[in-house]
Amino acid sequence: MADSLTPWLVWEGPYPAYYLPLADVRAELIEEGPGRVSSSRGASTAYTVKVDGAQAPGAALRYLDSPVEELRGLVRLDWNSMDAWFEEDEEVHVHPRSPFVRVDVLASSRQVRVEVDGVTVAESSSPRILFETGMPTRYYLPKPDVRMDLLEKSETGTGCPYKGQAEYWSVRAGDTVHKDLAWSYPTPLPESRDVAGLVCFYSEKLDIYVDGVLQQRPG
Repeated sequence: MADSLTPWLVWEGPYPAYYLPLADVRAELIEEGPGRVSSSRGASTAYTVKVDGAQAPGAALRYLDSPVEELRGLVRLDWNSMDAWFEEDEEVHVHPRSPFVRVDVLASSRQVRVEVDGVTVAESSSPRILFETGMPTRYYLPKPDVRMDLLEKSETGTGCPYKGQAEYWSVRAGDTVHKDLAWSYPTPLPESRDVAGLVCFYSEKLDIYVDGVLQQRPG
């Protein structure tokens, strides 16, 4: 329904959004009326997107009188209203990739211990440490070093434009089940392939020790 060699990345918050030249949008845009108003981009007009008999109400915005002149000839398509997005031949998940985000995965021999309510649920001397711009440091551990008997598979799943699709586990500590404290990427995207099949724990909600030192929980 749209195919462009000259998309624009527009920051509306922490993540960018694609804005496409009107000429590159093949779908029919049916005007609905006033759309959202932005302090920086101005007032928008909302459109229903119609293609091959399918319709997505309010899925397109145009800022025809934007104070940012470059936006006036562009169309913003709602990410979640589209079936899929691609950069070249690779599908992009959740939101467009930012050119200012870098992901590095480093092998380490640090001793990492994970505790939930005082119960050790993982301990490893061969973690992979993932550094992602603007995000907390994450420790990915081999499954043999994780008490998988304390993990219960969850129906939760999330996506990341840099890592791919994640599956989740809840953690049982004593009589309490802590929901979605651990996740893994079975088939991560190329830039994160070194964490494939490893387990990471939600450091904001439990205790992680590195070389015996308790790490501060991310805010």
